[in-house]
Amino acid sequence: MLLMQFSAAGTDFPPIDTWTPDEIAAHIAFMSEVNGKLTADGEWVQGEGLGGPQQARIVRAGAGGAPVVTEGPFAETKEFLAGWWIVDCETPQRAVEIAAYISTAPGPGGRPLNMPIEVHPVMSAPPQEM
Repeated sequence: MLLMQFSAAGTDFPPIDTWTPDEIAAHIAFMSEVNGKLTADGEWVQGEGLGGPQQARIVRAGAGGAPVVTEGPFAETKEFLAGWWIVDCETPQRAVEIAAYISTAPGPGGRPLNMPIEVHPVMSAPPQEM
């Protein structure tokens, strides 16, 4: 699983809601090209972009299991999950290569964003050593 994290700390580009329509279109076109290439290569399983933190909610079980919903992440949160892909790769190194390519997604002025992409194996069962 490839997780695209956004961090307000340590980035050298403005928030996406300040980008020009052409910059947003180029970014979305790049992501569509990534998905198309993964599909053509037989590595695509699933993926989605996510709404920003202003649309996220934190849910916990309250009394009797009733949902208690709060807005979140909280204002002090500097990072949030922006999107994800599940890919089926021959090797872990291939997943790292895909993540590095996704990190080059264009931002303002067409410059690569160099956003961090986390790479996690998806486990079907607990590891044998547990």
